[in-house]
Amino acid sequence: MARKKVSTTVYIEPEQAEKLRLLHERTKVPVAVYIREGIELVLGRYEHLLPGQLTLDGSVDPKPKP
Repeated sequence: MARKKVSTTVYIEPEQAEKLRLLHERTKVPVAVYIREGIELVLGRYEHLLPGQLTLDGSVDPKPKP
């Protein structure tokens, strides 16, 4: 079952748009899929800056840095 998605607007450089369009034409993968994949890569890269899980003593469990 597909998850619900939130609509948003992003502005990208014309060169980025052209490369994404070419990638889409060659792979038939929607541009939105590539954008979501890029967001996941950024979130993974900066995961150490996101809120962590609380430990039993109430302190934040630090996440390892990449």
